[in-house]
Amino acid sequence: MAEAIRIHNTGGPEVMSCEELTVGRPGPGEVLVRHRYVGVNFVDVYHRRGLYKLPLPSGLGSEASGVVEAVGPGVTDLQPGVRVAYGTGPVGAYAQARLVPAERLVRLPDDIDDRTAACIMLKGLTAQYLLLQTAHLEPGETILFHAAAGGVGQIACQWAKHLGVKVIATVGTDEKAALARANGCDQVIVYTREDFVERVRQITGGRGVRVVYDSVGRDTFQGSLDCLQPRGLLIMFGQSSGMVPLFDLTTLSIKGSLYLTRPTLAAYAANPEALRNMAGDLFQVVRSGAVRIQAPRQFPLREAAAAHAALESRQTTGSLVLAV
Repeated sequence: MAEAIRIHNTGGPEVMSCEELTVGRPGPGEVLVRHRYVGVNFVDVYHRRGLYKLPLPSGLGSEASGVVEAVGPGVTDLQPGVRVAYGTGPVGAYAQARLVPAERLVRLPDDIDDRTAACIMLKGLTAQYLLLQTAHLEPGETILFHAAAGGVGQIACQWAKHLGVKVIATVGTDEKAALARANGCDQVIVYTREDFVERVRQITGGRGVRVVYDSVGRDTFQGSLDCLQPRGLLIMFGQSSGMVPLFDLTTLSIKGSLYLTRPTLAAYAANPEALRNMAGDLFQVVRSGAVRIQAPRQFPLREAAAAHAALESRQTTGSLVLAV
């Protein structure tokens, strides 16, 4: 038996409950993982609210670190006692232990600790595909990154600076602005009192940027388009403020033959080789010190609802983890 956080209905944090579940033995291609830390991410909120549909009842969470307890038939590259982590599901990580497909697991190197791993797998792998695959950034160019003080933002902005990219960041408070600057952002816009479109145009001499990274959604979408130079790329990888409203695609042509994409980590890490190569890039920039990981805010597993409330308050910075 293992304790797990479950939802039977969608809604606020109050729909989450702690239940006892039978885990069972791993089947073919499966691994029984005993969790140590579980990452809390905004996609978990989307699942809980019903924005992203799950069959109910359901667990929550797609990111965790732990230790292999048993392996099923056909699993040859992992053994009991090996430290592992994952950031690409399947959903149900808010649990003491669970069965996970072996192909979704990454073996942890000795110099990446369990708590750090639970902070970086989903967010760090997201930063990897955003920077190295979706946009193919070049040294010297300028990007705009919204929510730069968030979990993905902190990793991505440091990584972008490591690549030689100039980063304009948006944040909601002066405290978050200081954090963004500490993470290497060249210009920081506090969007609650500044017009970020006007400021981006000022900073770039009216040219705009080639790439905008936007995980905020409804509140920033139109402005993000207005920050792009002709043939620029808007990368929407979340919607913390709500879904983007329907819009006329000809808007993209009118504004200069713009590109728009809505990528997902699942698509970029769809096979084990891609996943492990991406994780290798991530571990290397963390190991080298190019990306520093802020100590996460920590909650016990049973207080997952409080962790969600903190995340939705928009007052958090960096990562949240559940200690198992």
